[in-house]
Amino acid sequence: MKKLIIGNWKMNLGVGDASLYLHKLADMIPAQRTVDVVLAPTILTLQSLSLQVNRRQFKLAAQNCYWRDQGAYTGEVSAAQLKGIADYVLIGHSERRYQFNETDKDIRAKVQAAMRNHLLPVLCVGETALERSTNETIDVLHDQLVGGLANITSDELADLTIAYEPVWAIGTGENAMPKDVKFAVSVIRKQISQLFGAKFAKEVRVLYGGSVNIDNAKSYLEIQGVDGLLIGGASLDAHQFAGIVDQAYKLDDGRTA
Repeated sequence: MKKLIIGNWKMNLGVGDASLYLHKLADMIPAQRTVDVVLAPTILTLQSLSLQVNRRQFKLAAQNCYWRDQGAYTGEVSAAQLKGIADYVLIGHSERRYQFNETDKDIRAKVQAAMRNHLLPVLCVGETALERSTNETIDVLHDQLVGGLANITSDELADLTIAYEPVWAIGTGENAMPKDVKFAVSVIRKQISQLFGAKFAKEVRVLYGGSVNIDNAKSYLEIQGVDGLLIGGASLDAHQFAGIVDQAYKLDDGRTA
């Protein structure tokens, strides 16, 4: 399975700056046969970058989508409208859950919309600092996975990526220890096994995201069961992002050499 590295630009970079940054990344990150690199710009810049990007080098992701395909939903962008522009879509990012109050019902509908429109959903799950301190990590992951995946089939699971992003480690500078990530990923795979079977639990791609940077990326990529990274702030630093992609390539190349 290829490693997957996703750079989430969040609400940064306008059209001109995003184009220049993509040019810079294209010069620094060669196409890799063992690593998929995905860029998630703002919705404003997504279409223009889709005309510029070399799809053999980078894929594109939307940071969000609405679950209806069309209608009177002012300000929303549907998965149907993203088809042909984006390859992936982030769903249930902690900032959507906790700043914009998205529920498991909303997220479940968005996963279905992505599947329906042939986008590859990246379902984000993770606990808050309070939930962690009260030993609720397992329960939270269970509820978010069951809630988000209730209406998809085992056949559709092959198109899904799960990103474990503990809320307490996102943009806080507080790094999750590798043992904590390994535990959470094992919980995720166990839950997938209960929902879809052991075969699918082994095959589903699981990423880690949470204050990832060039100094700690390798320690996360080396964890058994981690298939890549969802990167926030460090994805806006070309040298860091290129370095992380290179680490993923070298680790995988070393395993397969």
